[in-house]
Amino acid sequence: MVSLVIDSRFRGPPHSGNGGYVCGRLARHVAADAEVTLRAPPPLERALDILTGADGGIELRENDRLLATARVTGIDVPDVPKVSYEAAEEAVGRTPYDEQTHNLPTCFVCGPARAHGDGLRIFAGPLQAGSVPGRPVVFAASWVPHGSLSGEDGHVAPEFVWAALDCPTGYCSVGARHLGLNGDETALLGRMAARIDRRPRPGDRCVVAAWPTGREGRKLFAESALLSSEQEVLAVARTTWLLVDRQVQLGAIA
Repeated sequence: MVSLVIDSRFRGPPHSGNGGYVCGRLARHVAADAEVTLRAPPPLERALDILTGADGGIELRENDRLLATARVTGIDVPDVPKVSYEAAEEAVGRTPYDEQTHNLPTCFVCGPARAHGDGLRIFAGPLQAGSVPGRPVVFAASWVPHGSLSGEDGHVAPEFVWAALDCPTGYCSVGARHLGLNGDETALLGRMAARIDRRPRPGDRCVVAAWPTGREGRKLFAESALLSSEQEVLAVARTTWLLVDRQVQLGAIA
């Protein structure tokens, strides 16, 4: 039986794994582009089982508790906005959260309380209004992957690409005023699909761009892309976020 242990370094909420990272770890067991649905917060520092489900998909379980499922999918994200590294750096200066206002300041991906080389420190902020015609809001962040993110082939490991594509979609979703959001909402990643065309190397200058695509009640939909400094699309993702109570986000309520 294959098992997975989520190191506490890779937390999102204080007591569970970062959604994008966990999705990326599970996607390694799917022999194609993958869609992962998170069913319950994946706990830290405990052995979790990776199994083949009755439908041929992949399941992540702790004993009899289903935590996540993964399946093969096709993903196409058309019209990815081309964002320069310089514009993304400027957008970081407009990120809406700091250590005092961030709901999850120790999140592996976007937590401002994480040190360089520990967390990814991807702090997405809105691009200048009107900079991407036809889109009401696009968030972006500059990112230079740390050496500790390297896989065996010298490129950034796939689960960290998934992680980088995750949190910016949450930022842009709750920042979507045209969808009735005010930016103070709390949300958790519910589903994520991704396609990786090329993984960067540690030290490469990258851009993560994310934009909302819709809302159905408490479900928020968004897409994201990882770009090289030459604005080549390296990877894309689509996500579904769920508006939740603050105590649910923290894991205090199931």
